[in-house]
Amino acid sequence: MVRNLEPQDIGPAAAVLVLAALNARRDPVIGVATGSSPSPLYDALSASGADFTRAAWFALDEYVGLPPGHPESYAEVLRREIIGPLGLDPKTVHLPDPHREDLQAACDDYERRIAAAGGIDLQILGIGRNGHLAFNEPGGALDSRTRVEVLTEDTRRANQRFFDSLDSVPTRCLTQGLGTILEAGQLLLIAQGEDKAPALRAALHGPVSPECPASVLQLHGRVTVLADAAAASLL
Repeated sequence: MVRNLEPQDIGPAAAVLVLAALNARRDPVIGVATGSSPSPLYDALSASGADFTRAAWFALDEYVGLPPGHPESYAEVLRREIIGPLGLDPKTVHLPDPHREDLQAACDDYERRIAAAGGIDLQILGIGRNGHLAFNEPGGALDSRTRVEVLTEDTRRANQRFFDSLDSVPTRCLTQGLGTILEAGQLLLIAQGEDKAPALRAALHGPVSPECPASVLQLHGRVTVLADAAAASLL
């Protein structure tokens, strides 16, 4: 389902879906995304005054190569945007560990933690300009699992605004795979801005192809897309 909304309505509409997922299960599990797209959602959740302490929260991805405590590591972003505003116990918020010597072992451990929690009930997503989902770049397997990924220059340039320079943007990350994402009970994609319009069209109406990782959304039975007019302009 695609809903075309005014920008100011996207956060509250997304919050309704997340709150419903939180209330549908005794020990709910929510997958969280970072970046600018989900920020209005987190603001709306914070304003709701709901109790979030029963939930477990799993991040989509994390940079490799940033020192612990770096302000643009996703651990710190989640601390600022979710843990503090929602009053969460940090122990309930999980990320893949980018500081392990064996990074693939860290990825495998993350898969086990998701499974042990009972799987993700609702996964929050954004979409990259090149169609990436989480940090799954074009060309990867559509059934991939959590793994180390090399970031494309396009993705690094898109994220440069958070860093001092392009050279400061990490070149690698740990990311949930497309296969991992597809196992969530529901998917909630938030897209805003004209620069996301081509990717959103390819994701929803193009062929299911590794060249547009977000096209795997077509393979899932419960997807909600919340988009502003600019992002939905090519649909």
